Amino acid sequence: MQFEGKCALITGAASGMGLKFSESWAAEGGNVLMCDVNGDVLREKAEEIDKKGPGHALACLCDVREYTQVRAARDRAVEAFGSIDIAVSFAGGTAVRVRQVDRAKYPEFPDVPIEVFDWGLDVNLRAQLYVAHAVMGQMREQKSGLVVNIGSITGEEGDGYGVEYGTAKSGAMAGLTKSLAQYGAKYGIRCVCVSPGPVLTRPAMANMKTLVGRAADPQEIVDLILYIASDKGSFINGTNIMIDGGRGAMGHWN
Repeated sequence: MQFEGKCALITGAASGMGLKFSESWAAEGGNVLMCDVNGDVLREKAEEIDKKGPGHALACLCDVREYTQVRAARDRAVEAFGSIDIAVSFAGGTAVRVRQVDRAKYPEFPDVPIEVFDWGLDVNLRAQLYVAHAVMGQMREQKSGLVVNIGSITGEEGDGYGVEYGTAKSGAMAGLTKSLAQYGAKYGIRCVCVSPGPVLTRPAMANMKTLVGRAADPQEIVDLILYIASDKGSFINGTNIMIDGGRGAMGHWN
């Protein structure tokens, strides 16, 4: 019950790590506003978490590319739970995969329609700025809070086809995290980036090599963020934490 009475605003909460985090936060007594574009699944999962308790969960339909919707989610969280103690931007993904780009039709980077990369930059970078901008005003009033950006090992490796994803998850994310930490310091607000390696949120991740010989269970990523959010992690700020099973230390990419 270490997060009893505290509120988390989570994007990408209908599935994957966002859902797992929402479940874990509520299990520790916290309240969670679960944001996603997949409304039907989101409502179902939020109801399940809320019934199980001990924390409460609410579903909030939200397209993170639309700032007005992000602000509305912020307002709903404050109205329902009185604060926003942590915001985690799980929503994201390589645009060429999420948008199901036909690689036979668009074989190389210059062939992919630019609208695909626009979508990817919006979801993977701009949306994380939107979330931070929306919630940090509330956190400033509280004189406390934590913003967690989600990076990726791809930010270190690059991606010669899904170029926008490697771009969003690299120096851009690091700069955003440091900048938010610098602003938030005088108000007791921290910002941390967590960058996973391969995670078993989809089967293909199991084929990515790591020094420990496997991909991560989603709960391992969630547990790290829970630690950062706890009193024990209160000295962690303004940095990017790689949790990649040693993939970044392999010296070559597979």
